Amino acid sequence: MLQESYPYYLANEAVAANTDLEVTDKFSGEVATRVALADAKTIDKAIGFAEAAMPEMRTFAPYRRQAVLEHCVARFRERAEEMAVALCIEAGKPIKDSRGEVSRLIDTFKVAAEESVRIGGEIINLEISQRAKGYQGYVKRVPIGPCSFVSPFNFPLNLAAHKVAPALACGVPFVLKPASRTPIGALIIGEIMAETDLPKGAFSILPAHRDGADLFTTDERFKLLSFTGSPGVGWELKAKAGKKKVVLELGGNAAVIVDGDQREKLDYVVERLAFGAFYQSGQSCIHVQRILVHASLYDELRERLIAKTKSLKAGDPKDEATFVGPMISVSESRRLAGWMESAVAAGASIIAGGKVAGAMFEATLVENVGRDTDLYRKEAFGPVAILEKFDDFEKALVTVNDSDFGLQAGVFTDSLSHAHRAWDELDVGGVVINDISSFRVDNMPYGGVKDSGIGREGVRYAIEDMTELRLMVMKQG
Repeated sequence: MLQESYPYYLANEAVAANTDLEVTDKFSGEVATRVALADAKTIDKAIGFAEAAMPEMRTFAPYRRQAVLEHCVARFRERAEEMAVALCIEAGKPIKDSRGEVSRLIDTFKVAAEESVRIGGEIINLEISQRAKGYQGYVKRVPIGPCSFVSPFNFPLNLAAHKVAPALACGVPFVLKPASRTPIGALIIGEIMAETDLPKGAFSILPAHRDGADLFTTDERFKLLSFTGSPGVGWELKAKAGKKKVVLELGGNAAVIVDGDQREKLDYVVERLAFGAFYQSGQSCIHVQRILVHASLYDELRERLIAKTKSLKAGDPKDEATFVGPMISVSESRRLAGWMESAVAAGASIIAGGKVAGAMFEATLVENVGRDTDLYRKEAFGPVAILEKFDDFEKALVTVNDSDFGLQAGVFTDSLSHAHRAWDELDVGGVVINDISSFRVDNMPYGGVKDSGIGREGVRYAIEDMTELRLMVMKQG
């Protein structure tokens, strides 16, 4: 169960400043706990502490950074079930998925512990002409400076980890704003980091309402803003960010292509499509939203996927058998229901699911969806998937690219040629062959193009953004 209340963390220390932020059980709608809420004055103090910590963080040795990360891994394992239950309550995430996210949190910190002691550089031969004779170049990576992190509600542990763990690995102080709907996981991470010997000011974790958190974006003491969330908010923040570097991990409306040679593998394909479309109620930016099926397989896959969709258990996320829990809020459920109703009015057909009750939204399959509808063109961010058929692989690639987003795509095919064509032609950050767009391992480069963002996460790639190259040139002799 949750504690009665949680503090925020200011300069490594727990501060029970107030209990102003109510955190609800997303299934029952009842207040589950209360959390300290930071105001602008507190955020300003946190930035000052981070700036003051920079000299000590810069010299905080790699083996000490690794020890901090390893301590976190050990403590996460000890508190894994507590963290999973907290996640289940605050996010409405089914308990099995919640346990899976805790395991990914651990993986991310493990990878960061390994990377912390192998941040290297290079020697450059500068003798490219007579005038550079006797000169040699040396390059190393140095911490960029205090960083601002804003994490979303849908993966409160792992997406916070993808900012926090690389920062610890490379020695940058940071201030993290977790989503106000789901702050508890980040605060437990803060509690565990506070047990270490990190320099004072190395981190602050401050839940705050969006309208009081402008300093996360505008304050020039921050040298990097890393934001994960909705495209509208992300691009607006980038416009306000000034001179600092900005990394944006935003939305998608991911597509998966099922090629005509997959008949013998349809059971596997259907299992993966159903998982990708409906796990954690579709609230993932790489959830399977558009499914393009070769015409020769369409009818058979359609019937199997309908049956699988109808078999998914929906309900209380604390129930071990539940696969589809509530969406994050009633307002989000209503928003998606409105998009679906508009698509149906324009000619679409609901072939499975479609019922909505409060924040509970049935796993839903729709076909004949117009390509100019919100349901097709925008990010559904809920348990709805669109089926459509194709008869030409090259045209299917064009259809996938007909999107403002470009995060990840999946392609089920036995053709090596088609796999490479997809990799060459799809305008996305990642192409997953023989699995769904939702596949992610926490050390791979992850991010998108177009409205899906700029930059890449994945520990080593995040470290590159959180550090700068520094050159030394030496004249020999």
